[in-house]
Amino acid sequence: MKRWFLLVLALLSVVAAVTGCATLDERQRTWIFQPSDRSWWRGDEAAQGMKDVWVNFTSRETGQPVKLHGLWLAHPDLARKSNAPVLLYLHGARFNVVGSAFRARRMQELGFSVLAVDYRGFGKSTPELPSETLAYEDARAAWDWLGRQYPGRPRYIFGHSLGGAIAIELAAQVEDEVGTLVEGTFTSIPDVVSTFKWGWLPVGPLITQRFEAVKRVPDIGSPLLVVHGANDKLIPPDLGRKLFDAATGRKAFVLVEGGSHHNTNSVGQSQYRVAINELFGLR
Repeated sequence: MKRWFLLVLALLSVVAAVTGCATLDERQRTWIFQPSDRSWWRGDEAAQGMKDVWVNFTSRETGQPVKLHGLWLAHPDLARKSNAPVLLYLHGARFNVVGSAFRARRMQELGFSVLAVDYRGFGKSTPELPSETLAYEDARAAWDWLGRQYPGRPRYIFGHSLGGAIAIELAAQVEDEVGTLVEGTFTSIPDVVSTFKWGWLPVGPLITQRFEAVKRVPDIGSPLLVVHGANDKLIPPDLGRKLFDAATGRKAFVLVEGGSHHNTNSVGQSQYRVAINELFGLR
């Protein structure tokens, strides 16, 4: 995947010259997000019992109505405790929200009621090619929906991989989040590309979907938990550490030994629990 993606980026200058910048941008949006209605293996099984929800709004970017599909998984404490936390789950590229159902369940095990949502172009959400700007708008709409549905509840933001960059942008925008958690996340897309075998090629200026989380993380006003798998071959742990180093508020970094880009949430569940208790005071 790395080799293919970088070779494609190396040809982007030719594409731009031949077809123009609009096509260049659209190609990158497709390659980076890989939007689909596909689920991760056994995702449907993990999603059993979750409630379908819909977030409707009018896009300021396009002026068009948008419908986002989400999965809602309540924690038993939600009905018993007025301070039971709720969490917005933002997934990464390639698979739809059903593919993240197993991670959503693990976050529920840690004490959260979870809303996991699909961006435009994924699953049952509005069939529109996603972009960095549109994904930020979708995340904000889901965040506002969660606040309206559960007013007064402490709200947290979680993002995996690409969703972590979206989570950081959302946390930098809003002032009512209690905490932010990211896993397997990077500093920026150009930095990720630079870690590939052919990363020395000068393709950085051609990247339109930059997701420069490292520039936004200092603006987060809530405690930040950065989790990374030590065996992550897609997003090197060094990028997670650099993202953590750029944060200026209360923060914690957890390196999960044996964790890959896909299983860190499972392998590191006990480490998650300790870090969440220490950083956010959740027990």
